Amino acid sequence: MFVVELKGIVMPSFDITSEVDKQEVRNAIEQVNKEVNTRFDFKGSDARVEQTDYNLTVYADDEFKLEQIMDILRTKLTRRAVDVRCLDKGQVGKISGNKVKQLVTVKTGIETELAKKIVRLIKDSKLKVQASIQGDVVRITGAKKDVLQETINLVKKSVLEFPLQYQNFRD
Repeated sequence: MFVVELKGIVMPSFDITSEVDKQEVRNAIEQVNKEVNTRFDFKGSDARVEQTDYNLTVYADDEFKLEQIMDILRTKLTRRAVDVRCLDKGQVGKISGNKVKQLVTVKTGIETELAKKIVRLIKDSKLKVQASIQGDVVRITGAKKDVLQETINLVKKSVLEFPLQYQNFRD
């Protein structure tokens, strides 16, 4: 968290972010692939999950098995404390025959549209804080810590569709 100084007055602040631990995602994918390789209903199947940075590609023999793999993936991510609301599933594409693949993006950072929604929510609440968008982070600055706590509670109650973290709290 950063300390904002206005006219010699130090104001408390914090950041609203959305981050995902890439190593935990990688570990979950390894567990998914291990489980798929040992399960009887996937025997002889080319089902797997591949990772490139924050992009996952799920391969399966058909759409039913693809959905089974997605369920396993959600379970493994949840066990590793990765919020599955950050998963953005793409279209299911045919590879050859019945084989299918699906691109799944692990979203990190707050997108501009959501950041604007958070800033608008805070301004409409009439709380005595300032909200500013700084890249993929929303910085909240206020005169009192209690007001910042109220702001955190307001955002937690209002933004349910995307996982958010509240970091860098500074006095």
